Amino acid sequence: MAIQIGQQAPDFTLRDNEKNKVNLSEQRGKNVLLLFFPLAFTSTCTKELCGVRDNIAMYNNLDVQVYGISVDSLFSLNKFKEEQSLNFPLLSDFNKEVSTAYDTIYASFFNDMNGVSKRSAFVIDKEGIVRYAEVLENASDVPNFEAINTCLQHINQ
Repeated sequence: MAIQIGQQAPDFTLRDNEKNKVNLSEQRGKNVLLLFFPLAFTSTCTKELCGVRDNIAMYNNLDVQVYGISVDSLFSLNKFKEEQSLNFPLLSDFNKEVSTAYDTIYASFFNDMNGVSKRSAFVIDKEGIVRYAEVLENASDVPNFEAINTCLQHINQ
C-alpha cells in the first residue's frame, strides 16, 4: 500500500555503507529525507545523489538528515559513496524489506532484474510523520527537488 502524506513513517533498521545500524525512529527530533534509488553507479542515480551532495549545506541548515537507500550491497554502496564523494549515508536494503514497506520496488526492472528500488523521495518530520511522498515509475526521472525543498522549509518554520 502506498505511503500517504500524514501517516507515521514505517520504521526500519538498515546498515549504512560503513556497516553501522541506522534506525529511523532514532532520528526523531530531526527532519529526514529518504531517497530511494535503483542502482549505484548508474547515470541518473549518480546525477541525483551528486546534486544532493552539492546542496548538503542547505539540508544541514534545515536540520535534515539525508539518507540514500538502494538494494545494493554495503560494499557497492561504500565504493559508490567514495567515488562520488557523497557526504551523507547510503543505506543498504539488500533484503528489500524497506523498499517493500514503502511500496517503492519494481517487480521487474531493466534486463530482468527483480526487486530494484524505484526512485522515490520521502520527507519525514521531527515526529516521524510523512510530509512528502513521491514514487517515480520511470527510473530516468528524478524527484521534484523544488517541491521537496519547499516542504522542508515549510515544516522547519
